Amino acid sequence: MKPVVLVTDLARAKILDLLNEEEAATPQGLRIEVTGESGPEYRYELSFDALDSAEADDSIVDWLGLGVIVPASSIDKLQGATLDLPAGGSGMVLRNPNRPNPLAGLDVELTGEVPERINLLLEKAINPSLAQHGGYAELRAWEEPKAYILMGGGCQGCAVSAMTLRSGIERTLKDQIPEILEVVDVTDHASGTNPYYEPAKK
Repeated sequence: MKPVVLVTDLARAKILDLLNEEEAATPQGLRIEVTGESGPEYRYELSFDALDSAEADDSIVDWLGLGVIVPASSIDKLQGATLDLPAGGSGMVLRNPNRPNPLAGLDVELTGEVPERINLLLEKAINPSLAQHGGYAELRAWEEPKAYILMGGGCQGCAVSAMTLRSGIERTLKDQIPEILEVVDVTDHASGTNPYYEPAKK
């Protein structure tokens, strides 16, 4: 069976070490499951589970002595992902090329000119997630192929807002609106309440 999730040598060795510490009556493997969505990313759960507990439609692959179980409901969402243990890192990293559809479950049709589609996507799919943290994003300009985005509220000066823009907003906009090739952050983070850009001292 073709592996759903690739496991690097470092990650496999670490997981096998942890498995060896387990006292289980039946052979155990690593279960990797998508448990939900968090904005533009999936949420995951990694746990040890008995290999014989897997259902018939689940994916079970042996990685040189490490059994990896992916439930049937997570196979499409994890296809092509890689589980790694970065050198010097403190924990496992799951690099997944797949993302949830931001418009799933929403009665939204992206039509019209590019700025109209950007604003609709921000309003319906992106800002509801940002609003949970007191933030928002808005389109300031569209100069093909660049969208200029301002982040405000709790996102202004937030230490993770650059990551949010790059990994979440930019990816979502590019995936849904092919005319966008670059997203530019025009936020003045230095004037936020908790800036991560410190003004240069004179």
